[in-house]
Amino acid sequence: MADDKEAAEALIADTQKKIKDAFAVFDHEGNNTVDVREIGTIIRSLGCCPSEEELHEMLAEVEEEEPTGYIQFDKFLPMMTKVLIERKYRPQTEEVILRAFEVLDKNKNGYLTQEELTKYLTEEGEPFTQEEMEEMLSAAVDPEKNVILYKDFAALMTVEDY
Repeated sequence: MADDKEAAEALIADTQKKIKDAFAVFDHEGNNTVDVREIGTIIRSLGCCPSEEELHEMLAEVEEEEPTGYIQFDKFLPMMTKVLIERKYRPQTEEVILRAFEVLDKNKNGYLTQEELTKYLTEEGEPFTQEEMEEMLSAAVDPEKNVILYKDFAALMTVEDY
């Protein structure tokens, strides 16, 4: 029983160190605060992939009652520790991403055109911005064939598990 407690304490300590290290990268003033606009980047750097709605819910949990535009580390740490320990907002597996691309590939070509992917990602679900679309296409498009070979791209999109 003592070993379980020690293991749990070690897991929490390790998790909190990762959170502190990620937060510190964006704490430019060294005052245990970060710009609220950086929180999504911090959360994603820790291996979590919340939707925009989920991210807003997380922000609401850690923001001051009178929003200052900054998030305090002492408010962020317990929320993020809980998220990581409970393994919330895990990224999708390569297989799930691949299946999603296959659903979009109506002709079963093994690829999507830039136009098709742009249409799906800007008009359906949680729409991508123009900037997000350009960034994704710069990584996704095969330079020789000028299409998205989604099997290769799905492999690039997966994240190492923490």
